[in-house]
Amino acid sequence: MGRDPPVVTVTPPRPAAAPPPAPPARGRLAGVLRAAPLPAALVVLVALSGVVLGRVYADPLLTRLMVGAAAGSVLVGVAARRLPSWLVAPVSVAAMAAWTLLSLRLAASHAALPGGLGEVAGDAARNAIPRLLTAMIPVQPAPDTVLVPVVAAWLAGLTATEVALRAGRVLLGYLPPALLYAGVLYVVGPNAAPAVGPTVLFAAVAAVGLAAPGRVADAAAADPVAGLAPAVRAAVRLRLAAASAAGLAVVVALAALLAPVVAGQVDERPVDPRRYVEPPQVESLDENPLIRISGWALNPDQRLLDVRTVAGSTEGGPPRIRLAVLSDYDGVTWRVGATYRNAGRILPAVDPAPGATTEAVRQEITVADLTGRLLPAVPTPREVGGARVAYDPASGTLIRPEGLTPGLRYDVSSVRESPDPNLVGTANVPAGDAVSRVLRVPDGAPEQMRRLATQLAESNGAPYARADAIATFLAEHYRVTADAPSGHAYPNLTFFLFGPRNGGGQRGTSEQFAAAFAVLGRIAGLPTRVVVGFQPKADGPVRAADAYAWPEVLFEGVGWVPFDPMPRPDSDPRPVEEDFRPKPEEPPPSEVPAPTEQPTATPPAAAPASGPARGGPGTPVLVGGGVGGLLLVVGAVLAALAAMRRRLTRSRLERGDPDARVAGAWRELTDALRLAGRPVGDDLAAAEVAERARVALVEARAAVAGAPAGGGSRAGGGSRADGGSPAGGEVHELAELINQVAFAPASTAPGQAERAAALASAYGDALRDARPGWRRLWWRVRPGPLRWRR
Repeated sequence: MGRDPPVVTVTPPRPAAAPPPAPPARGRLAGVLRAAPLPAALVVLVALSGVVLGRVYADPLLTRLMVGAAAGSVLVGVAARRLPSWLVAPVSVAAMAAWTLLSLRLAASHAALPGGLGEVAGDAARNAIPRLLTAMIPVQPAPDTVLVPVVAAWLAGLTATEVALRAGRVLLGYLPPALLYAGVLYVVGPNAAPAVGPTVLFAAVAAVGLAAPGRVADAAAADPVAGLAPAVRAAVRLRLAAASAAGLAVVVALAALLAPVVAGQVDERPVDPRRYVEPPQVESLDENPLIRISGWALNPDQRLLDVRTVAGSTEGGPPRIRLAVLSDYDGVTWRVGATYRNAGRILPAVDPAPGATTEAVRQEITVADLTGRLLPAVPTPREVGGARVAYDPASGTLIRPEGLTPGLRYDVSSVRESPDPNLVGTANVPAGDAVSRVLRVPDGAPEQMRRLATQLAESNGAPYARADAIATFLAEHYRVTADAPSGHAYPNLTFFLFGPRNGGGQRGTSEQFAAAFAVLGRIAGLPTRVVVGFQPKADGPVRAADAYAWPEVLFEGVGWVPFDPMPRPDSDPRPVEEDFRPKPEEPPPSEVPAPTEQPTATPPAAAPASGPARGGPGTPVLVGGGVGGLLLVVGAVLAALAAMRRRLTRSRLERGDPDARVAGAWRELTDALRLAGRPVGDDLAAAEVAERARVALVEARAAVAGAPAGGGSRAGGGSRADGGSPAGGEVHELAELINQVAFAPASTAPGQAERAAALASAYGDALRDARPGWRRLWWRVRPGPLRWRR
């Protein structure tokens, strides 16, 4: 029986599944819009740092540049989200470089700085951080003051975008903007009001970003209520929106309520990081430019400047050009004592005194043989172009931190102020701590000077009458001579005022006239200062003969008023003895005192070399003279180095407030360790440095004595080792004082500063004495401490 054939069932092939329909354009747009809050939040968080930092800038340019950096960094990150992660950073850094160069160009044009983009960018890259922290408030936007904020904003935006969008860690992505915001608050410090509004906005925007989707792809594809019925979907969305709004309201309310409470718990003002950065300093040549008057008087034809008045009246002659203001006098020399801060093209404006007349003056000045850092300008400068400057608002003077060079050309716009003579005659003079600096009469003022000032003040009660009487007395009794001996210490001024006329007394340059007026005025109760500058006769070259010093007196409601104690041309001075006769037991000085500092003239920019003379002395004489001259030069250099080192030590231990003197004592200790070959790094705590100092002293003494170093003992906390020099506890006492200065500023007493100076001096002497003889000599003259950063 046959079998039936198998039945074969053939299944027809299924048609290929059609691809899912592409989402409509409206859906893609909705997804992008749903994803936009997080990138927008990141842009706002980074841009808020620019808003906060811009409060200490003179105009909104920095804020705009930082907002551009925030938007650019986030947009580049969003646009490059489909690229490999390793490629995003190079692309963003390239875009950052382009934006940074554009920012530097805009800032350079805004500040009217000369030079190409490469020169400007290189200078900004080298000096951005110190100039930002030493800039005057309000800070002028310039390449060196916008570079760091713009780069920091871009890097914060780049990091935040990668972490929050690519990795989906939104909260972690907030860390770079938060750190940038905190850093900006620290940099601003006490120089602006508390940023309560921006801080509350920062918290609110952060909350909005947390409520938004973390990725663009997730936002475009995910809808948590897509599968629900329309009525249910609407209800769920309403509840989600209500919950988000409530959470946002809670976060904002907590920030608004708690921020003032937390701020109110802070008893002290925020720390200003600018206090830890040393501002630009003047050179030693500029610290007392008054001594240059005598040197200039001996070289009257030397060309120092070229001046052209572009705007302003020249009736009655060109205006005086001010070089320096000297407010500090210690009985030996007058000094500048100014604090210069890096400034931009626009300088802070000061309201004129009531009733004063003002005149705008603009000059173009070209430097010739003038050297140093002090920048001449008509008082008071308001705008400087063509040169980077630092400015002291208290004196209204300028310096160029890089120093003056022949051919330097700059223009300066100033406001020349003339006080109301009707107000000056009846104005009083201020008193108190605010003006104690310009009222201080150092100890040791000669009795003759005191009696002369008292005599002039007794017959003139009003302050202006007293000042005018002093100026008149000097103008009527003394003579101006270019070869008068230099110096303005007490002995020099005493000889100038009371020395015999036939022995060189009663004559001087404007140096002695201005200094004598200022000292006599202070003895008579007038706040005075000395100004050094130039009185050009016309536009064109300003020569050394135009150098001039004049005194100024401070009046309430009027300001600083210049006086002219110089005698009139062709006048015949009356003998001093006719109007002031010293007591018989106090004869006037009869010998010219030595100048306290050698008068300094500006050396020529270039001097031609002279060829060898014929018929000179023989070779042995030349060799012997050369060796002797070399020994003299070496000896003079060593003596100068030793004097400069002593002056540096005195400046550190004796000048400034107690905090500054304690810090100076600490620098003396660290310099001593460095001189001994035991430098300490900045990463060590003060206690660690003190311990290393103690061990260094013990080991140095053990090496000299030929005994093994045992490390010493600190038992008792105040023991002394070998000769009574500080070791152990006393070195650590100095560390405790410097910690007190660092963590509790303005709490140091004068006695503590004196104690710190004694400890530092004793330690340095002990460490030096523990070295071999020639090393002790080298210790005293080694120039290292003069150039080490302090």
